[in-house]
Amino acid sequence: MGLSERDRAILDLEGSWWAEPGTKQDAIRSRLQLSATRYYELLGALADSEEAERYDPLVVARLRRRRRERRRERFEGRGAGRWRAR
Repeated sequence: MGLSERDRAILDLEGSWWAEPGTKQDAIRSRLQLSATRYYELLGALADSEEAERYDPLVVARLRRRRRERRRERFEGRGAGRWRAR
């Protein structure tokens, strides 16, 4: 089916929002006219998309890694998989 223009815009924003002035939420609203909640719903779906992975493999890999880390933290406790000083 391919990525829509909005899908590509979401991936582009996720890969570059820190280069813009203001907060990420401001960038989401101004560039995409989406709520942060809807943005993250769509972004989560894009993380599972092969088309998104072909479009921006680095952003999708980062999204998938973060999702794995969050799941691990939920099941194994905070800081799971992270090095901690003793």
